[in-house]
Amino acid sequence: MAPRGRQSRLLRGLLAILVAAGLAVVLGAVVPRPLVAENDAGSARQVLLVANAIHTDIAFPADPDILDRFGFLAEDGLPLDAPELAWLVIGWGGRAFYLETPTWADLKPVPLARALTLDRAVIHAALGGAIALPMEGVVVLDVDDRELGAMIDEVLETLVRDSQGRPEVIADAGYGEFDRFYEARGWFNVLIGCNLWTSRVLREGGFRTGWWNPLPVSLLWSVRTHNALAS
Repeated sequence: MAPRGRQSRLLRGLLAILVAAGLAVVLGAVVPRPLVAENDAGSARQVLLVANAIHTDIAFPADPDILDRFGFLAEDGLPLDAPELAWLVIGWGGRAFYLETPTWADLKPVPLARALTLDRAVIHAALGGAIALPMEGVVVLDVDDRELGAMIDEVLETLVRDSQGRPEVIADAGYGEFDRFYEARGWFNVLIGCNLWTSRVLREGGFRTGWWNPLPVSLLWSVRTHNALAS
């Protein structure tokens, strides 16, 4: 009887952990941060919150003033003058998983283990063409120049810089000729992952997010729910 009793307690404990985790995810999306909304101002510009099943990026419009702030990308070989360039897509994530897993077919045990435990962070910058909106997994966010500048400030502050003040590009890292990886501040695991970094950047732009959004689906729901200027 004793082994069966231990198994029963173990199953009840596991169930309690799963229920608590589910409740934390729900409350993390429902409870907004900040709690009190600021007045939504009119705006003439847009950024995009772009999500897949596990990851979120922020896409900034490829306007001249924005490309000027990311001019180091051109110095590292990205064609910022390409006529088809429409969006600059920025994301933050765990170094091993991000660099070594361009597709699910490339998934390996070691990068997965690092993502589940602890890993250094990197920033991914990619050039994107026109996006047909509306699109599933994409939230359009209206911003003014001040809010947009604050978001970019937060992104640039995340980058690790060398002794000359330049962002530290990671040599021979990238998925193709139109993206680059950079060393970034912070540490990554599944509980403090990319979607929390995305949330922080959005809040710098005056948007409310859920208090804790480890999953893209909860972040997208919270942004759509807690902000009038999101669609």
